[in-house]
Amino acid sequence: MATVFDRVRTILVDLVGVNAADISPATTFKELDLDSLDMVEFVMRIEDEFAGEYERGGKRFEITDEEAKKIVAVGDAVDYIKTAGIEDR
Repeated sequence: MATVFDRVRTILVDLVGVNAADISPATTFKELDLDSLDMVEFVMRIEDEFAGEYERGGKRFEITDEEAKKIVAVGDAVDYIKTAGIEDR
């Protein structure tokens, strides 16, 4: 079963090239040396990854700029995704 955390971690491993074992829910994006452009790419990849599992009034899964600013650690991203109704599979 691929959890939301596993899927987010996979995105980060691909984006940053860090070892998956080095990523936990408490890992901050600052620790991973993500700059603002990396964060934009990360958010876009999250939106693409979970788009097919989000159905709310025909709207696409999206993380607004305002919400993205609040996501500072891996666990924050996972919590945001789960709050949108997307669950582990």
